[in-house]
Formats: sequence, C-alpha cells, structure tokens
Amino acid sequence: MNMQFARRMEQFGAGIFNVLDEKRREREAAGKKVYNLSIGTPDFSPAPHVMEALSQAARKPENYRYALSERPELLEAVQNWYRRRYQVELARDEIMAVYGSQEGIAHIGWAICDPGDVVLVPDPGYPIFEMGPMLCGAKTVRYPLLPENHYLPDLSAIDPAVAREAKMMVVSYPMNPVSVAAPQSFYEELVAFAQKYNIMILHDNAYSEIVFDGREGRSFLAIPGAKEVGVEFNSLSKTYNLTGARISFVLGNRDMVQHFRTLRSQIDYGIFLPIQIAAEAAPSTAPRTPWRHSALHTRRGGTPCAADCAKSAGMCPTARAACSSGRPCRRATPIPPPSAWSFWTKPAFCAPRAQPLASWARDTSASPWSSPRRRWKRLWKPSKRAVY
Repeated sequence: MNMQFARRMEQFGAGIFNVLDEKRREREAAGKKVYNLSIGTPDFSPAPHVMEALSQAARKPENYRYALSERPELLEAVQNWYRRRYQVELARDEIMAVYGSQEGIAHIGWAICDPGDVVLVPDPGYPIFEMGPMLCGAKTVRYPLLPENHYLPDLSAIDPAVAREAKMMVVSYPMNPVSVAAPQSFYEELVAFAQKYNIMILHDNAYSEIVFDGREGRSFLAIPGAKEVGVEFNSLSKTYNLTGARISFVLGNRDMVQHFRTLRSQIDYGIFLPIQIAAEAAPSTAPRTPWRHSALHTRRGGTPCAADCAKSAGMCPTARAACSSGRPCRRATPIPPPSAWSFWTKPAFCAPRAQPLASWARDTSASPWSSPRRRWKRLWKPSKRAVY
C-alpha cells in the first residue's frame, strides 16, 4: 500500500530530546559512562506532602474516572499562588490546566490561528514556540534576540507591516536559552505594542523561580492591561519538581482561555484527578527548587550555598556570588587549591550538582581552604565523586 502522509510532516524530525535520549541509551548499553545534560528536568524530590497527597488520592477508586475539568480546590490553589507570588488576581474562568506548557503551547494556536496567519516567535527560542504555530498552518516570523539589546525584543525594529499582519506573538522570560530576565519596563512596552497592533500575546513563564543576583522572575499578567491582550503559561514542573506529572496552567485573558477550553474539550477529558490533588498541595508551600531554597544549603555564618557554588562553577561570569537565599552569604567564594580549580570552574557544572559542594562546605570549618593538605584531600575526594 502506498501511504501518503501530511506534507506538514516534512517540516519535522524527531524531537531533539528524543534523539539525545536514544544516544544516551546507546552509550549506556555499550557500557560507557554518560553525563546527561540534555533535557532540563530537576533531579530533586517533590515535597513530601505533595507525594503523600498523590499517594492518598491514587488509593481512591473514584479518582480514576474522567475529570472533565479542574477541581474547584485546584482553581483556588492557583488563585492563591498567583496572588501570593505575583500579586495577580485571577478569576476561575481565567485559569485552565493543561498537560504541561509544552502541550498547551503546541495546541493553543488551533484556537487562535487560521492557516496563513502570522505568528511572531523569538530567535533563538524554545522549539515548541515555532512548532506549535506551524502545526496549525500559521506562518512564523522570527524576531531576533541580540546581546546589544540585552536579549530582549526590539519591538520598534519590527516592521510595522509585519506587526499589522501578526495575530499572535510568543514571549518567554526568564528566557530559555539565553538566560535573561525582562524588566517591568519591557512588559509595559510589550502590552502597548500588542494593543497598538491587535496582537495576542503568549507568555511562557516556566523559569520565574530560577533567578540569581537579585533579579526577579515576573508574571506578564502583573502588568496593567496584560489580561486584555494575552495569556501566560506557568508550570509546576521546574518550581516544584513535578516534571513527569505534566501539570501546567494557561492563565489570563478570559476569551482566549475559554476558546482554548472549547478546543481541548474535543480531544481531552481532563487532568487525572490524583495529579490535580497533588497540584493543589504544591503551591501551598514555598518553591522546592534549589535556587529558591538555597538557604537550606547555607551554613550559619556565611559559608557558600548552592547558588554560590553554581556561580563559581561557571553558571555566571565571575566567581563573585550574591546568594538569593536572603541570609548572610559571602560576597566572594574562596579560591580552592589549583588542583581543584579546573573542576570548580567546569562549564558543564550545574546548580543541582552544587549540593555536594554545599554540604561539604557546611560540614567543614568556616575557612576550609586553610585546612592542612591531608584534610583537604580527605574532604574533597568524596565530594568530587558525588558531583560526578
């Protein structure tokens, strides 16, 4: 049989993370050691009360039925979360749960765009920002993120003719992959730009808790007028270590949310109820990410915390560390002996792997570098093995 598939599939290959995972499996099958820096998933545990809520809910047979919509308790939890964290008030019909922001961004274009409509997407940007509109036949136009503009869109440089044709614009800050946060002035300019050209805004806010040096992860919806022009996607994945649970939310403009809900009602019967119950429990506490919980890794008296270790290890340009934990912390981390310096500054080093160093620093004296060489070797080697 000569099967003819949709021409749109010619635009797509296998997802990059699937390709990398296959390579990982091949190397592991060959007995090779693999350091997996591909997909950005936290390797920390969710809060115990969240896992307990999921476990208890999974034991109830009635929770295995179709959910169809969000539980009132879940909507209330999201309202409280946004009120407390972002100072944003949301009505219940301005909130909808989706199976992760990836799924939501992939499908919302079907509720907004007709074939040939123009969608503005960032360059560089996360792949789904462009793939989602392409799935529904929209035409994507890239806007550049340049270092001379601090990796923010230069809205005034967008061709007015293109802006008038655009129906939707995808924005995301803190931004993956350029690692910058946007100031409030940018969001104010963005809202005015959207109002001027009648463009619907999609803001992906997955990384608002992964910030350093006093920067602030904001909500687009906190800007006056934002709800009139767009929606925001926010997730429990990175913030509460629930990546596999696939639970995110689209929030904001009531009409956009309700049209998206109508579309999804044709293809989905709601988030699994035990997942909803776990999601209700998660935002009731502070975020579980190490970047926000760096105080847990800070020794009383100012030893380097996980954020300090990450910064010194190449996540930030200098060895100076401004801890985001809010507790006293050294302004600059001490320089270890030369034998360890190349490891300490290794670019591939990342924040989750800073925990063994933070634990090591906590368990040693306030000035570990002044210890005798014998003690240094005895303390360093276990930490080195744990990190690698």
